[in-house]
Amino acid sequence: MAGPLDGIRVLDLSAVVVGPICTHVLCEHGAEVIKVEAPSGDLLRSLAGKGRSAGMNGKFLNFNRGKKSIAIDLKHPAGIAALKRLAATVDVFVTNIRPDAQARLGVDAESLRAAAPRLIHCSITGFGSGGPYAGRPAYDTVIQGVSGVAGCFEASTGEPRYVPFLVADHTVGLIAAQMIGFALYRREKTGVGEAIEVPMFENMAAYVMQEHLGAHSFRPPLGPPGDHRVLSPDGKPLPTKDGYICISANTDAQAHAFFDAIGRPELKTDPRFAKVAQRVQHTKEYFHIRATSLGGKTTAEWLDIFDRADVPASPYNTIGSLIDDPHLRAVGMVREEEHPTEGATWAIGAPNRLSGGMAPPRPPAPRLGADGATVLAEAGLTRDEIETLRRDRVLTEAPR
Repeated sequence: MAGPLDGIRVLDLSAVVVGPICTHVLCEHGAEVIKVEAPSGDLLRSLAGKGRSAGMNGKFLNFNRGKKSIAIDLKHPAGIAALKRLAATVDVFVTNIRPDAQARLGVDAESLRAAAPRLIHCSITGFGSGGPYAGRPAYDTVIQGVSGVAGCFEASTGEPRYVPFLVADHTVGLIAAQMIGFALYRREKTGVGEAIEVPMFENMAAYVMQEHLGAHSFRPPLGPPGDHRVLSPDGKPLPTKDGYICISANTDAQAHAFFDAIGRPELKTDPRFAKVAQRVQHTKEYFHIRATSLGGKTTAEWLDIFDRADVPASPYNTIGSLIDDPHLRAVGMVREEEHPTEGATWAIGAPNRLSGGMAPPRPPAPRLGADGATVLAEAGLTRDEIETLRRDRVLTEAPR
């Protein structure tokens, strides 16, 4: 079976996380993704910790499965020329280099689409054009801070902090893939490609405001911003006799079942907790009851009780225990794989399903420049042209 993007070719001039996450999703659903790297490789090859081989750490492997790698020196005119020839053969061009650098290289939307009107050019930026922050460099933590994500922690615990995974990069990378899907759909109707700008700041700020603007949505404000229920410092995994459990009892039926389960049926008629609106007004007290009521039984015992009572609950996983979660194993999200150069690894599967067909599992992530000559030949470069790029050290190659 083939994925929905079978036949779509993507040229990926992006690095680290936000761009590679976008193209990872496209690749996962059948697109051919050609990853363009500098001769030194994507920064993530060096930034993300230990691997068996240099430049092949776990994070790089997970974000770049199924892609082809070509390493070109874009400081050399011949390298830029080769990149443009590749761009003329693809459906989608993705980059997270800054707009001024795109223009200097001649790979901005206007330049590339002049030669290829059907091209969909997706530029992932820190900040959108037209505002005073446009063109500034950005990483995930910069965006978490300016967009209010870190401020949510201050509102909750009194101390601004970053989410300890690259939530802005992952979120905006997924949004970029979504926008490319929209553009591909419109191209089917119009025959014309388009330029897409996906700014990290605006997207993450929209998430925070949609969630927490609250009473500030009105003019004048009806109260302070922030959903105090979501921001409660007591909104966290709850301790049991042997660990933790994660529950969320929001409806009246769920909350009442929870009260019965913990042996406190009188709370069902308590004016503080009987109805949703009352529990929201008394979030601190309600969350305190939840946090102090589960220590007498094990996590497994509570999971059985809450499952029978139809109260939403799940085990608590650490980072390391996820790969052993029985559900993830059963649905194929985690499987063993043999990388051709890195040996035994865990492979992370596609989380979503399409009834019309899924792309087959993608091959492992490539070594730096492993596909350079093949990719250039497919773009129409002759053997002599490719050999010249090798000789002039414009093309860097590594064994698979």
